Amino acid sequence: MDIILVPGFWLDASSWSEVTPPLAAAGHRVHPLTLPGLEAADAPRAGIGLRTHIDAVVAQIDAIDAPVVLVGHSGGGAIIHGAVDARPDRVARAIYVDSGPLADGGVINDELPDDGDDVPLPSWELFEDADLTDLDDHLKSMFRARAIPQPKGVAQDRQRLHDERRYDVPATVIACEFPSSMLIEMIGAGHPFVAELGRIREVDYVDLPTGHWPQFTRPAELGAALLAAVGRAS
Repeated sequence: MDIILVPGFWLDASSWSEVTPPLAAAGHRVHPLTLPGLEAADAPRAGIGLRTHIDAVVAQIDAIDAPVVLVGHSGGGAIIHGAVDARPDRVARAIYVDSGPLADGGVINDELPDDGDDVPLPSWELFEDADLTDLDDHLKSMFRARAIPQPKGVAQDRQRLHDERRYDVPATVIACEFPSSMLIEMIGAGHPFVAELGRIREVDYVDLPTGHWPQFTRPAELGAALLAAVGRAS
């Protein structure tokens, strides 16, 4: 299976490096992406928006002559959902890592402090305690050293979706900060935050208790969870 890995904010393809070994060992072809504007700290980010990143994922899908599995972490969940909407017949499964599908008209996060065209990694004080679970001082230093400013447009642009066949694409949610039971309860209560997730016809839930960056705090366990989810797409 071809697996396209889409990182969350401030991260490039290398952020998946400790997660991919079990996938590659099982014979899968992994395609970790560095999205436009994330190539380097001094890369130009003017004019790069959410659609730019979705189009980059769609281009990778189109370059592969086979069904794909999409994996999106954090803000990458919104990006892969846009790609599912664009290519619903090409995606065997969408896997959301501490993230979920962003509905039409939604934004990923327009409250993050920006600096011109950039959204730099904020100070840790701006995150919730649940975000930072297991992210010790060493991992915080590593993360901040490798962090690349996110293009502001990706964080602030509105999602635009067009094809309801996206709801036919099976999904897996790997829940980290909050248990999957909370997401299921929210769907049952009609909470708008999970309304798009609730419309997907087949969703599996996996609990991986840790903070918002399991690729750093529990990479082996995340790799195993992805491998199991990909197996359900084969």
